[in-house]
Amino acid sequence: MGIVYKPIDPEKEGIEDLEILSEKLLSKPSPGSAGKTGTWRLYKPRILVDKCIKCGICWLYCPEDTIAWPYRGLPSINYDYCKGCGICANVCPVNAIEMILEGE
Repeated sequence: MGIVYKPIDPEKEGIEDLEILSEKLLSKPSPGSAGKTGTWRLYKPRILVDKCIKCGICWLYCPEDTIAWPYRGLPSINYDYCKGCGICANVCPVNAIEMILEGE
């Protein structure tokens, strides 16, 4: 029989470990824990993809968990539940999120 060498990808395993760790350690509300937004929102965030550095800070600070951020991917916003609070725009280190009027 003998020993079978199976190469591993440390980056892939590290990403998987990070995802598992973040699921267990981070306390996040369920998406839209306060319900759907409706028609009362005045401003909504828009991500400027050319400026985004994919740091995930907007995802981390969103109180409604409406920002989806695949690791190393671009974040996206679920406008059905986004309340337009602007926290994501305020914490973005490169100003890649701007608040625009709801009708735009």
